[in-house]
Amino acid sequence: MKETLRSAAWLLRMSWTQNRLKTGIALVLILSNALAAPLMALSMKWLTNDALAGDAAGAGIAGFAVAACVIGVLTLGHFAHMAYFELSEMNQLDAEERIIALANGSAGIEHQERADVADKLAVLEQEIQQIQAGFYAVLALSSLAVAIGLTGILLALVNPILLLLPLVALPPLFTGRRAQLIIDKSRDETAQDTRLAMHLFRLATGAGPAKELRVFRLQTELKRRHAELWERTTRTLWRAQIKATAYRAAGQLVFAGGYVAGVMIVVNDAIGGHRSIGDVVLAITLAAQVNQQISAAVSLLHDLQRIARAYARFEWLEKYVAEREPTQADHPVPERLHDGIHFNDVAFKYPGTDRVILAGVNLHLPAGSTVAIVGENGAGKSTLVKLLCRFYEPTAGTITADGSDMARIPLDKWRERIATGFQDFARFEFVARQTVGVGDLPFVDDQAAVEGALERAHATDVIGRLKLGLSTQLGKSYTEGTELSGGQWQKLALGRAMMRELPLVLILDEPTSALDAEAEHNLFERYAEGARRVGAATGGITVLVSHRFSTVRMADQIVVVADGKVAEAGSHQQLMKNRGLYAELYELQASAYE
Repeated sequence: MKETLRSAAWLLRMSWTQNRLKTGIALVLILSNALAAPLMALSMKWLTNDALAGDAAGAGIAGFAVAACVIGVLTLGHFAHMAYFELSEMNQLDAEERIIALANGSAGIEHQERADVADKLAVLEQEIQQIQAGFYAVLALSSLAVAIGLTGILLALVNPILLLLPLVALPPLFTGRRAQLIIDKSRDETAQDTRLAMHLFRLATGAGPAKELRVFRLQTELKRRHAELWERTTRTLWRAQIKATAYRAAGQLVFAGGYVAGVMIVVNDAIGGHRSIGDVVLAITLAAQVNQQISAAVSLLHDLQRIARAYARFEWLEKYVAEREPTQADHPVPERLHDGIHFNDVAFKYPGTDRVILAGVNLHLPAGSTVAIVGENGAGKSTLVKLLCRFYEPTAGTITADGSDMARIPLDKWRERIATGFQDFARFEFVARQTVGVGDLPFVDDQAAVEGALERAHATDVIGRLKLGLSTQLGKSYTEGTELSGGQWQKLALGRAMMRELPLVLILDEPTSALDAEAEHNLFERYAEGARRVGAATGGITVLVSHRFSTVRMADQIVVVADGKVAEAGSHQQLMKNRGLYAELYELQASAYE
């Protein structure tokens, strides 16, 4: 219950922050609506007694009071809807923005790569869609609390024993909470299957996979797997719903017995002449209202408890991200590199796993040099890149830039001085200029800066084929948007990586995977020429990552990674002379192109 109350306070704070006036209006109207129903029952008592006593004037006034209360019951809640509906949408937008901030505003990417955290995020994304119902539940439960309080007072005036009626409403509340816990547990249990089913749905309906689905005749297979996942999920959820329904029904039966007993007490008093007919009408009406109030409370608590679970996940995620914030930074980022970057006995394993990805890595990336990192898939190349970008910190050892521990350099300042191009690049469906320009946000709309970046990336041919050039809207999310080929998107991503003209570190992590080996080699040759310019200006280091040994011969230093360790490092000539792993794999790959 404490968690539920905290989530209610959270929603009210959100609404108050969004618009105080509308929040106040919604509360006043919904609370007035709560008073209208019990007062209507009281007016009906007066109307009944005055009518039986022949008091026409009193009966008329009571009739107007009944009518006014009925109008209040029917309209005040509707007007409250007008105030809180917009607030609910604003709250949902705010919550979604907070999820985006939590997912992307942290120092690293651990919480986006761990499956257990991904499951929690998937459930949170679903639950947050219920925030509108949650805010309504907060207002309606506040209204019910007032209504139940006034109803209790009126019941006590009829017969103090009737005060027990709200008590018999406790079992439905308890069983309702228990039922919700059962359902929440089932949602957690099915989170992974739900996430996989959604992934299959996106595969089956997206334009990208459509060609492979048809060629490999995978439509039926995807449908089968999708149906299997949803069948398993539905079966688990259905069992939980049946169990939850049984709990709720048991609680409602307890209340129904108490309701019948309360009405019989008042009827018996009236037969004995101790109560008026109006008291009987009042008691029956109030008892019926109590039944409606409790039923509504159980239903509303169901919605609020779902939001409470979402709120708990919010708190968990906020704490999770906060605990992984970088340590105190007290070293400035170098203006230029003089010595370079050193890996000193660096080891790394991904959080939540025992598998060692890197072990005992000692490596020097000289200032102003072009360094190629090569190795077979899974060797640890991309992990080295993640450490350079500080998506993760080493499990052991240190990485230094000109002698300064990179963990002590302000993260935002470090990332301002690096540029990256990844194999799994993002497809920003913006205007083409901005798709490239976001690589250096202050110059996102700078035509000259974007054109210069595309020149350095040797990607100007893509813009030349667009109808409106850099002003072309990209992506099928827009009706008039232009879709690009995979290679064209990749070239724009390379342009984005070149927006920062003088980075301390430029990382190109297999950014030309769509090209053949010879084309990749030629492109890397041109990038190496640009790297020498950057190196002379800032001591900047260009890091080229590839699994193709034959494409990086021009690099000043080639680092061969195998089984999480640096197997050897040196120039192409040195490594070929050493006749080690590099020479063996180089000749093996080269023979495939002869």
